[in-house]
Amino acid sequence: MEFKPYQHNAKYYETDQMGVVHHSNYIRWFEEARIDWMEQAGIHYDEMEARGIIIPVIGVSAEYKTMTHFRDTVEVFFHLDRYNGVRFAMSYQVRDAKTGELRCTGTSEHCFLAREGYRPVNLKRHAPDYHAIFASMLACQPELPPAR
Repeated sequence: MEFKPYQHNAKYYETDQMGVVHHSNYIRWFEEARIDWMEQAGIHYDEMEARGIIIPVIGVSAEYKTMTHFRDTVEVFFHLDRYNGVRFAMSYQVRDAKTGELRCTGTSEHCFLAREGYRPVNLKRHAPDYHAIFASMLACQPELPPAR
């Protein structure tokens, strides 16, 4: 399966007084990219929630490299680093779509919980169809582009 990076056009409201994208938006872009990645793989988050499974963020980090400005288009590359049926971790790179310049790197960690009671869910047992997709994504995805 070939995954396309998520593209985002920086909006005016995402910038600060200097016209630079505010740092908090990169975390939002990670989430947008993660949802896009899941949908490319055939997992629709709203369908997962309808089945009683939620995916909270349990950790996130970002390291800012260069500035993104209003109207810049960025590509968010993503990589599934770990998956065990109950938890997963991802890495991200935000790059300028035209130049490839690295804007930000980051990571996020997640777990699967039952919507009712917020108990851990093991996809291997409770949603083997989702488990098969996550396991295949872990096995077949390309590495993140090398830093320039």
